[in-house]
Amino acid sequence: MRQLQAIVILFLLLTVNVFSQKIITTLQPIPQPIDSISHWEKKNNIGFFISEILFVNWNAGGTSSISGLLKTQFNRNYTNENVRWANELIMRYGLNKQDGIELRKTEDAFQFSSTFGYRENEKSNWYYSAKFNLNTQFTDGYSYPNKDISVSGLFAPVYSFIGVGAEYASEKKDRLFYFSPFTSKVTYVGNQRLADLGAFGVPKATYDANGNLIHHSEKIKSELGTLITAYYKQKIAKNIVLENRVSLYSDYINTYGNVDIDYDLVLDLVVNQYVKTNIGIHLVYDDDIKAKEEIAGKQVTVGPKMQLKQVLGVGLTYTF
Repeated sequence: MRQLQAIVILFLLLTVNVFSQKIITTLQPIPQPIDSISHWEKKNNIGFFISEILFVNWNAGGTSSISGLLKTQFNRNYTNENVRWANELIMRYGLNKQDGIELRKTEDAFQFSSTFGYRENEKSNWYYSAKFNLNTQFTDGYSYPNKDISVSGLFAPVYSFIGVGAEYASEKKDRLFYFSPFTSKVTYVGNQRLADLGAFGVPKATYDANGNLIHHSEKIKSELGTLITAYYKQKIAKNIVLENRVSLYSDYINTYGNVDIDYDLVLDLVVNQYVKTNIGIHLVYDDDIKAKEEIAGKQVTVGPKMQLKQVLGVGLTYTF
């Protein structure tokens, strides 16, 4: 009898032990793969803006015209604790067609910027930064109505900036301020004809007393100076967003104190997710770019002048 009781007790203990192991195994969480956290943030924006005016039997006179502008903006930003790496690519191209006049270019820009920054702690908005900018265009530009000889072109010119300094970046990245006491600016003119003319500030070609070419221009002008850039974006009213960009550069070597200015203001009036009105003003002053005026029927090169461009259009935008 005692042997039977011992066998029963042993069987119960084994049964309880096996069953409890099954329960514990069942209750243990199933290992899940750990999701990798991406520190990259991307934003793509594509927009097409159009403006048109049509005259039919209009007594007051006028010229029918239509203009189109394609704008793209791509951002790739990396943020990880005290490290920030911001990349932006902006491309714009616009055309205009007027009644009785050939197709003309109204906008042409390729702009890339990259800023790498490091801050000492996560509470600070100031970064030790290195910045690289590159600006050029896609196609030839002309001083209309003269369309026989181009005044600019692809890689003519190319402006590149590279330097180190300090940058302030707000939490929302809607306010940026960058100061660099040491920035190298390189101007490259890929078109030899334009370079020989000394376009965009590169040294002119060398000619003899009879006007015969001795040496071509080197196509490159290098400068070292101070660079200040700022960016400000603000929602000033419902569906109205104001965006400002400014760049100031002064060269130490040649004419320190003369400041190159590049200011871009854009006002977006948002109708809905896809439709918006765009108003833009672009101001440029570069001491190396000489203006041209027509005097007595001839193109005469004069001193540098403030350049102004104003744009107004309604179009479709898509952000993804």
